[in-house]
Amino acid sequence: MELVCEGISHRYGALEVLDGIDLTVRAGECLALLGPSGCGKSTLLGIMGGILKPSAGRVSVAGNPPAGSLNPITYIFQDFALLPWRTVEGNVALALEHRNLAAGELRARVGEALARTNLTEFSTAFPRQLSGGMRQRVGIARALAVDPAILLMDEPLSALDAQTRDLLMEDFLKLWLATRTTSVYVTHNLHEAIRLADRICVLSRRPGRIKEIVAVDLPQADRAMPVAARAMAELGERLWDAIRAEAQVAEREIADG
Repeated sequence: MELVCEGISHRYGALEVLDGIDLTVRAGECLALLGPSGCGKSTLLGIMGGILKPSAGRVSVAGNPPAGSLNPITYIFQDFALLPWRTVEGNVALALEHRNLAAGELRARVGEALARTNLTEFSTAFPRQLSGGMRQRVGIARALAVDPAILLMDEPLSALDAQTRDLLMEDFLKLWLATRTTSVYVTHNLHEAIRLADRICVLSRRPGRIKEIVAVDLPQADRAMPVAARAMAELGERLWDAIRAEAQVAEREIADG
């Protein structure tokens, strides 16, 4: 499915956060939203997912969801959003319990999601018994259980240490390559954006406007290979040049606030 933003602007009272966003997320692509702190990335994601109503503009979807999809749009959050009193299995099942599924189908969907995220042996563990990376795997498994047509991710790896982040990013990439679910990935991290995205939408500082959209032409499966290192480094430099000055200004604005 495609996700189309037309003329999206948003204000929080007198504070203008987004201005005139026209953006199409193509079917089967991973699009990263990148920009300085406070530029409205998470706000735009919330509008895309219907959590927020824009001050102006509209969001629409085009195309049909894949067979078996129970949710047209599903989120993966930064803070894991797990229920501490539920097991891993119970947290994943939570996304399915209001769907009137037969017990066998519910168990099968949960089991498949746990298997795809390498969590089967942890199905009876509670969140407090898991590392941060494992808790985020539960969040990913819960999203996968509904076979989403569009996946919206709000800095899902930012709360993790660098080593765990890299490991989980590679695992997530393998999962995504197997399904090619239309995805939007909000991040501050240039490396994550370059590693995962087909295209990178660079937003200006507040109010967020589209500054440029950068295509990452090398297939994701090849980007970690040594021969791709120079091209990836050059792309990283280009993106950093695009946001450096505004990131410095945005940091001062946040500190002054």
